[in-house]
Amino acid sequence: MFKSVLVANRGEIACRVFRTARAMGIRTIAVYSEADADALHVREADEAVLIGPAAARESYLDAAKVLAAAKETGAEAIHPGYGFLSENADFAEAVTAAGLVWIGPPPAAIRAMGLKDAAKTLMDKAGVPVTPGYLGEDQSLERLQKEADAIGYPVLIKAVAGGGGKGMKKVERSADFAAGLAGAQREGEASFGDPRVLIEKYITRPRHIEVQVFGDSTGEVVHLYERDCSLQRRHQKVIEEAPAPGMDAETRKAVTDAAVRAAKAVNYVGAGTIEFIADASEGLKADRIWFMEMNTRLQVEHPVTEAITGVDLVEWQFRVAAGEPIPLKQADIPLNGWAMEARLYAEDPENGFLPSIGRLDHFRLPDDLRVDTGVEQGGEVSQHYDPMIAKLIVHEDTREAAAGRLADACCEVEVWPVRTNAAFLARCLDHPRFVSGDVDTAFIGAEEETLLAQELSDEIVAAGLTDLFEASRQRSRLPTDDEISPWSGLRETITGFRLNAPDRSLITGSVNGIAQEALLTPKRQDDASWFEVSLNGQTFQVAPGMEGIWIGDRYVPAWFGADQTVLFDEGHAVAFTPASTVAGAAAAASDGSLRAPMPGKIVAVSAEPGQAVTKGQSIVVLEAMKMEHALAAPFDGTVGELGVAVGDQVTDGAVLATITAAEDAA
Repeated sequence: MFKSVLVANRGEIACRVFRTARAMGIRTIAVYSEADADALHVREADEAVLIGPAAARESYLDAAKVLAAAKETGAEAIHPGYGFLSENADFAEAVTAAGLVWIGPPPAAIRAMGLKDAAKTLMDKAGVPVTPGYLGEDQSLERLQKEADAIGYPVLIKAVAGGGGKGMKKVERSADFAAGLAGAQREGEASFGDPRVLIEKYITRPRHIEVQVFGDSTGEVVHLYERDCSLQRRHQKVIEEAPAPGMDAETRKAVTDAAVRAAKAVNYVGAGTIEFIADASEGLKADRIWFMEMNTRLQVEHPVTEAITGVDLVEWQFRVAAGEPIPLKQADIPLNGWAMEARLYAEDPENGFLPSIGRLDHFRLPDDLRVDTGVEQGGEVSQHYDPMIAKLIVHEDTREAAAGRLADACCEVEVWPVRTNAAFLARCLDHPRFVSGDVDTAFIGAEEETLLAQELSDEIVAAGLTDLFEASRQRSRLPTDDEISPWSGLRETITGFRLNAPDRSLITGSVNGIAQEALLTPKRQDDASWFEVSLNGQTFQVAPGMEGIWIGDRYVPAWFGADQTVLFDEGHAVAFTPASTVAGAAAAASDGSLRAPMPGKIVAVSAEPGQAVTKGQSIVVLEAMKMEHALAAPFDGTVGELGVAVGDQVTDGAVLATITAAEDAA
């Protein structure tokens, strides 16, 4: 076994690999960009090397710099994690040529499975069922349009070298094909340096089923059962589980046998995932499941497989890379219980899921389950990298119990001021269709209105406004043993409002940018004191505490800033500020200005000054955090100023274009 390993990655996966390495007594080495100088993975490593600027192409994607860091630190092995260089066959060859252990599959296997069109041809020859589509070399618009028309709409355009939803576009009708193709080619070129695409028939009720496989240098290949990753948004996985709901023994054997054949066809060594697409219109059936692609690396969702099998997949990677055989035979790999994983993203679901960046002033995740993360309180979510900040993983005896526990965990997430999808995840997990196992890749799109509905309760508004009233008071006490009762733990020496406050006070504040007001009356009985809050014809008993607020017998955690209170309610972060601090915010949101939601690069401009546009029509496309974000007209009108061009780098909040409303123009 090698004695040191360099992880050619960052964030959550680097921290995950280090955890197993430490347990095995292996020295850990991190690499980092200038943007990650203070990152968690840098501090967790035994040694760390700066390899370049923030841009991934000048740091994490620079193979020469990574190899130089390995040489400088005396690393004996390199683990690529996922993303970045993990599926780069040239890098794998360079690692072995340098005399280092490559913790991954042979370069030939990476190449064989790296191009979707070639991989499907190979799988077809190996007897693995593949989805109907076009895999040809002719990449002209005319040929691709002709093939798409022949397959029948809807079709899926996919970057040949793609992955993670990048370079993938669904096209509903022939008239939209050219625009969809241009977008897929642009993303493929930007993310993988390869604009080529393939076309597949779009399955109307698709399920995403994948099988974890593992091979060793003796030619042995085993599977570790299947995962279901059907809950996706824009082709990005959101919630994963193992095993797959509705999978019977016969279908499981068919799909896992096919996965093993696929791995053996390329002499696979190490951890890999065979991804299948299933037509779930009549349930899961062996003859309605087709090969989609292979990921020649460890998957983001590998923890759910670890949970149901009891296997440490990173340890297996280390052992197999060191020349050892797979630790278990197929018959000895168990399948116990049910596991689910939710991907916590730094994004704002209420604002079109735009990524959210910045400092994590408050970052608290539940501690009674497995949490894989690469950030901590006080750290930064950077514009330069993927917005996933943590994975929440549960393991229970049944699927229903796993879904309920994971939903509860998402409701306990406390993050500010960076926005997250925690409440959205909780609603997905609580949805009756999901709980019953009625899932497919269109689930989120079909249920989005329900999943995004945010019903801000009056009691939360009452609590936040009350704390604004108390914001100037010092919270300086220590928790007491009797805090279990909300009324006995708040004494006169804590807030002081009972001695000299007026009988009633009208408090006005902003709740997520919307003005609200409530009437507060201080109350006292024996040693207990609280506010009676009148709001919208209802009355609530509210008592501010050290790290949260009591609303009757319910305790709501909070974060208190200098001029702000944030309550964490069912995964939502609800911000309360004095009304004066948000003056003019409503006007700014409706003045027709299209502002950059984050720093990024303009990759497309689809309008010009003076052009008439309709509400929802794309005006510019911004590339940031590895994804494209279309900024659309907020209403019908005419393009006024257009201050950007393709290739421009823009800052957060920059005005990209202005739209004059149709009635104003008239």
